[in-house]
Formats: sequence, structure tokens, C-alpha cells
Amino acid sequence: MSVLVVTGASRGIGAATAKLAVSQGYRVVVNYLANEQAANQVVGSIEAAGGSAIAVSADVSLEADVVRLFEETLSRFGQVDALVNNAGILGPHMPLEAMTVERITRVFNTNVIGSMLCAREAIKFMSTSNGGVGGGIVNVSSMAAKLGSPYEYVDYAASKGAIDSLTKGLAIELAECGIRVNAVRPGVIHTDIHASGGEPDRVDRVKQNVPMKRGGTTVEVAHAILWLLSAEASYVTGAFIDVSGGR
Repeated sequence: MSVLVVTGASRGIGAATAKLAVSQGYRVVVNYLANEQAANQVVGSIEAAGGSAIAVSADVSLEADVVRLFEETLSRFGQVDALVNNAGILGPHMPLEAMTVERITRVFNTNVIGSMLCAREAIKFMSTSNGGVGGGIVNVSSMAAKLGSPYEYVDYAASKGAIDSLTKGLAIELAECGIRVNAVRPGVIHTDIHASGGEPDRVDRVKQNVPMKRGGTTVEVAHAILWLLSAEASYVTGAFIDVSGGR
């Protein structure tokens, strides 16, 4: 059975992806930062569905933690076949002129450097040039990368723009190594991350700006992620799926 590492998988899109992956035959590594109880609940749901999963705490912005995450994956499952770079953070809504360098650095360390470190470690085990059998990486970007998120979190939007660039460049870099790299750009999705921005009910406020007039669900994003990892997308790399209700 294939092994999938999902970062930031204790909640939201990551948790939905981890749970749905069992139906695709994956053994799952549920990465989390601090909420051990939530991560264990995701593992429990996977096991209740007949799947296999482990929870591994690791701060993706720290190189040593990322290395340990993949070492524990190899120790438990013996392989890595796919990675979903989902871990991401944002801060309270404010214009750029009010942001501290500490906030901006924290966002980029997790959202950008964390994704790059996780991809680096996954490549070491998946690349055919390293004796691997190939695999897939899906980066979770955001429609914020295209829209800019003015007056709210342009730092987060800029970090997701970097994820888009990473996706395109890495897809080309790894095309001959058996690794496909793609991304999803969620739009207005019902997740807890909006509370981090200081507006838990943000989806209800902005959904009228979405052509479909509703927010999306984490499961809808998870389906797109798992399709990109599937054999059905075997000739797809460097691509982006906007899961945004037409926005």
C-alpha cells in the first residue's frame, strides 16, 4: 500500500484529505503541530474505516522536525509515495503597514520554507534518480495568491504566490524523476483558519462574491488533491486546480 504524508492534518483540509485517502488505499501519516488530541481523532477515524495511520508531531518550519517527520514515516511504513503540503498559517486581518517582521517571517517560515523542506525530504525517498519509484506532491496554495487579499493578509497571499512558483519550478525539475508536482488553490472554504484572521464567520460575509454563492467544504478540496495524486492524473504535472466556486 502507498504511503501519504499530510502536513497540518489535524484539522481542516489536511484532516479531510487524510481521512479520504484511506478510500484510495493509502496508509497515512497525520502531521500536526500541537493539537495531539485532534490528530489522534483523525487517526482513529482512519483506523475505524479500516485504514492505517500514525500521528507525528513536527513543526514544518524547523528543519530538524521535518527530517524527523520523514524518518519516523520510513521507520513505521518503510516508504514515502506522496506528500500533501497543507500546513499553513495566517495572522489577524490588517494592512501591510501594520504588520511586524515577526509576523511576516512566521508566515513565510511555515507556509513557504516548511513546504520546501517537506518536498526536499520527500524527493530524497521518491525520486527515481535516488533509487525510488516516483510519487506525487500536491501543494495547497490559495486563491489569495491570485487575488492578493488586500487589507486582510497580503503576507499570506504572497506566501501562497511563492507556493505557486514552487509548484511550477519543482514540477519541471522533477518531471524526469518520476515525481509529479501539482497544486490546488482553495477559495472560500469552511475551515477554522478564518478564526486565525480574527473573523470566524468570514465565509458567510464573503460568499456573495462567489459565483456559486456558497463556501466550499474541506472534502471538496480533498477530492481535488487526491485526484491529482491518482493514476487518473498520470500525465498531469505543474498544474493548478482552483477549488473556488468560480471566483
